[in-house]
Amino acid sequence: MKNNVNFFLISTVSVASLAACSPISNTLNRGISTLNWEAGKSIDEGNYGDPTLNNTLAQLAYADQGGLIMDLSRKFEKDVPAMINFEFNKAGLDAEARKVLAQQADWMRQFPQLRFKVYGHTDLVGSDAYNKRLGLRRANATVAYLVSRGVSIDRLEAVVSQGETQPLIVTEGRERRNRRTVTEVSGFARGYVGEGMDGKYANLVYQTYIIGGAPTTGTITSVKAR
Repeated sequence: MKNNVNFFLISTVSVASLAACSPISNTLNRGISTLNWEAGKSIDEGNYGDPTLNNTLAQLAYADQGGLIMDLSRKFEKDVPAMINFEFNKAGLDAEARKVLAQQADWMRQFPQLRFKVYGHTDLVGSDAYNKRLGLRRANATVAYLVSRGVSIDRLEAVVSQGETQPLIVTEGRERRNRRTVTEVSGFARGYVGEGMDGKYANLVYQTYIIGGAPTTGTITSVKAR
């Protein structure tokens, strides 16, 4: 009976630790992305085995890539502006929009393993059908500029138009803040997480967790781990 009680207590503690230590719950509860933590920040080194337990829990939390994508999305929005705006009934990029997209492209080149979606939006002036087409033109213009700055078209997963369906400011009149595109991290270029450690994935881990997303120099040789 004593052994059964001990096993129950250990199991209960493990489940509680998983909830408390998962990168997702830490992000939501503390408002701080785990991408900005140094390795082992949350670990009490006074207890033997805590670092290993934490690593195991982190891997479980990121097993479906959802937590990692969530943190990378928040990091992208924190590091660079995710939105650009447009003139009324236009899909051309002004100087400010090109400046923002240049920053986005620089960030994307630091993380070549990631894919992105670009969403086009309009204000509420005009018909639904026209605004759907206009939103798509704006998304296409954004994608084209990112490609011109060295981002592979294959990494821009989709060009999507929301038209006038998601206004930031609800008004029937012209509103510049509604005339926009929004860029988001949408996933990995391939299944890096859980498919073994190769050179490219190792570089992503190094950038993300060791040097906080700063660009690396030198050539990373992609060698599949055995």
